[in-house]
Amino acid sequence: MNDYSQLVAQKLLQINAIKLSPQKPFTWASGIISPIYCDNRLTLSYPEVRSLVIDGFEALLKGLEFDVIAGIATAGIPHGALLADRLNKPFIYVRSKPKGHGRQNRIEGLLNEGAKVVMVEDLISTGMSSLAAVEAIRENGGNTNLVISIFNYGFKKAKDSFEAKKCNFASLSNYEKLLEEAVNSGYITPEDLKILTAWNKDPENWKYKQT
Repeated sequence: MNDYSQLVAQKLLQINAIKLSPQKPFTWASGIISPIYCDNRLTLSYPEVRSLVIDGFEALLKGLEFDVIAGIATAGIPHGALLADRLNKPFIYVRSKPKGHGRQNRIEGLLNEGAKVVMVEDLISTGMSSLAAVEAIRENGGNTNLVISIFNYGFKKAKDSFEAKKCNFASLSNYEKLLEEAVNSGYITPEDLKILTAWNKDPENWKYKQT
């Protein structure tokens, strides 16, 4: 991956795709109270950053054999499509649940039996949505054991979940590299760093430790 981890972290901070707010935390849809919010969709609005992400994904996949690129709905779809176009590979995408009308597809596009599929996600937190998409591909005859993403939080829960499903994951950048870049750039203070580090160790219970 060379220098992608540092450069991607730097760019995500610069364009505010990642916001760090230890003193005024965010609430995720899952209910987790978090001092970080990540919206990698913003990379699509910056051609330079968008190209950097696809360059990084291409580097991650160098030397691997696969047949199809699959985007995980919804944020993994545009980056997956861009990557498939770059590599001249077929593209499909996986819905979070079957469509409510028509053929009620969960997977959109052509998935041949036994096709080797690389899954594309924008962000890996607990890994649950990514692994649900992996299971959908496997249940429909595809062969997949790799999810790639722009960023991951480095949660132990995600690592354990991926191992349990016998699936690998790789990311262009991660939480540890992000904090390193945030410190070097003066984005956060040493006190902020302590808070952010503590949260990452136990995000589901972190809010109770703040009271």
